[in-house]
Amino acid sequence: MNFDYSDDQKFLKNEARKFLDANCTTAHVRKVLNDDLKPYDADLWTAVAAQGWLGAAIPEEHGGLGLGHIELCAIAEELGRAVAPIPFASTVYFLAEAVMLAGSDAQKSALLPKIAAGEVIGCVATSEGPGPVSAASVQATVSGGKLAGTKLPVTDGDIATHALVLAKEGGQVGLFLADVAAGVTREALKTLDPTRDAAKLTFAGAAAERLGGAGEGLALLEQINDRAAVLLAFEQTGGADKALEMAKAYALERYAFGRVIASYQAIKHKLADIYIKNELARSNAYYGAWALNTNAPELPVAASAARIAASEAFWFAAKENIQTHGGIGFTWEVDAHLYYRRSRQLSLVAGAPRVWKERLVSQLERRNAA
Repeated sequence: MNFDYSDDQKFLKNEARKFLDANCTTAHVRKVLNDDLKPYDADLWTAVAAQGWLGAAIPEEHGGLGLGHIELCAIAEELGRAVAPIPFASTVYFLAEAVMLAGSDAQKSALLPKIAAGEVIGCVATSEGPGPVSAASVQATVSGGKLAGTKLPVTDGDIATHALVLAKEGGQVGLFLADVAAGVTREALKTLDPTRDAAKLTFAGAAAERLGGAGEGLALLEQINDRAAVLLAFEQTGGADKALEMAKAYALERYAFGRVIASYQAIKHKLADIYIKNELARSNAYYGAWALNTNAPELPVAASAARIAASEAFWFAAKENIQTHGGIGFTWEVDAHLYYRRSRQLSLVAGAPRVWKERLVSQLERRNAA
């Protein structure tokens, strides 16, 4: 069992970094951050689609590259380093994975080629307010193929073309694929990270078709979240690594009392603590990638561990990067804050760390009982 990228995967990862270094600088990210009318970088989205990244894990018969999930993890890591302001996670980690996991042949043929081509943008509409998602919390309904209800907050909901929606049909919770071109009212919501917008979606007769069987909504959502959690963990690990690099670079060039601040013990310990958490997150992410790529029964445990470790590492690295930058670190104009904003946003996608800790404990208890 080799928990590392192959030479071909390392080449893909390096090429992705070169591409993003040229096409997704922090200046590009700030254009989205500072423009209320620009919720994402449409040019970057088109360029990423042209690279084939959107279809990296999608089978060739459905218009993808058919590379596999390890390659997608490598791309996700580089997108995290660049804090790319595009709806990649919502579309690829969630929508594409949901269709590949539970979609019918017709649904796969209709959607997967368009996802790979960048013609479809996805979002996940499961929450209807504060608190964990459960059967009791779902009030949205589907009747006669029409969806009614309100979901918030929905990441990328203001730009999505299709939504994964939890709703009740005949009293059973199902997972539905909704076309949000009509029958939907969108209201933009303010978030800490405007480069990954959120919205309130009100469905009033939007066309919807079920993914999977009747009453399988919550079970399917758990499986999709496990798959997405591993990919998100790589994105978070990439961001954490970049935050450490920024902190180290600044510490080596900033002088205080005639010495570079990297020579002070407090800064050394700070950087060492970031490194340790990052490596722990990487180890868990690699284990999750193996479980995802092989569809191993350990996936629920591996995904939970990866999600918890990566959320902690990215938040800690982003926070300590700001502290290392000292006085200038407290201004929003410093790029360190781009990573802090994204660390907070990613930690809440598909459930906060508290939810994943509870899931990890429950999965371990279930495995031990068996």
